[in-house]
Amino acid sequence: MARVCSSILFFILSHIFILLIAQVTSQPEFLNNFCENDRGNYTRNSTYEANLNHLLSTLPSQDGNDYGFYNLSYGNSSDKVYTIALCRGDAKPDACRSCLNDSTLLLPQRCRDQKEAVGWYDNCMLRYSNRSMFGIVETSQIFYMWSVQNVTDADGFYEKLRTLINQLKNQAAAGDSLRKFATGNDTTPEFKTIYALVQCTPDLSKEQCNNCLDSVFGYIPQCCGGKKGGRVIGPSCNVRYEDYLFYDSTANPPPTSPPTVSPPPPTSTNTTPTQGNESNTSRTVIIVAVSTSALFLVVLIISVCVFFGIKMAKKKEEKITNSNRSYILKDSLLDVITALENPLSDFVQRAPLVFENFLPKAIPYFPEESPFTFFTQRASKQPFAA
Repeated sequence: MARVCSSILFFILSHIFILLIAQVTSQPEFLNNFCENDRGNYTRNSTYEANLNHLLSTLPSQDGNDYGFYNLSYGNSSDKVYTIALCRGDAKPDACRSCLNDSTLLLPQRCRDQKEAVGWYDNCMLRYSNRSMFGIVETSQIFYMWSVQNVTDADGFYEKLRTLINQLKNQAAAGDSLRKFATGNDTTPEFKTIYALVQCTPDLSKEQCNNCLDSVFGYIPQCCGGKKGGRVIGPSCNVRYEDYLFYDSTANPPPTSPPTVSPPPPTSTNTTPTQGNESNTSRTVIIVAVSTSALFLVVLIISVCVFFGIKMAKKKEEKITNSNRSYILKDSLLDVITALENPLSDFVQRAPLVFENFLPKAIPYFPEESPFTFFTQRASKQPFAA
């Protein structure tokens, strides 16, 4: 019993440990990422790596702004690191910080030792480099995605899409230095609703944003022509359309007048913002929840093992008692046989004593089904039921 309990306990604890490690160390995968080898590499434990780690560790906790755009730098001379981060315009602040936190953890893993890298999630983009990227349109790091479903009238659908994107492009380009983002919808010739989203990094000028969106939309015919959905994504701007509502239509519109606070210029000096812990809230909740469940499960297993250990001990005593009864039964049967061998009068004289011992103690012992066996069977079925 003790060995079986120990085996079960070891099995459960090992799986709990693996689950905890997986929850702590895993991040969701990027939609895509680029590691720029031609921009140079840094060496491990170098000043550049220290500056990069410092910048990425402080980014998710930046007070920043509610529109999710960050332009930061840290270090000096050739060891200076620049970063630009952009959250999707309809992403809530908590979702933005969580996305950036995942990005800062995953991107250095995907692009080990590369001085320049960029990665995208649905809700955010992160870039870092050893050069200033502020106000520069990047068109070499572009990728696209498309739906596998086709529309019936491809030409009519594309015309409606182009008209919608042009309207949204003008709206986004007219945004201020905090957000250049627009969403909208239109009805296709098939009387279906098409939804679209466009966004530029707000460090671009109106003209730069227009040109960037024109450039990425130019990929739509070759990548996504006749498809019900598609995306073209780059570091400076992106376009997406679908035949379903994929953005938050209740997101706050961009401000009507430019705010008084602007993001730091690209030549900003070392920054040491206060580090917060909001970005780690979700991971902490997961760890606490798993730890609490694990503790409860361990206590439950120990309690069950102790309970059934005591019960099995009692059954041992009962077995011993019944074993004694079997000895009594054996002696009683011998008495019967002996009596049969003696004269009839002798048997009649001894019979009352024989059956007095025989009848009450000859009840066969049928032990109940082992409760531990039953528990093991239920426990073995539990993973399949889950």
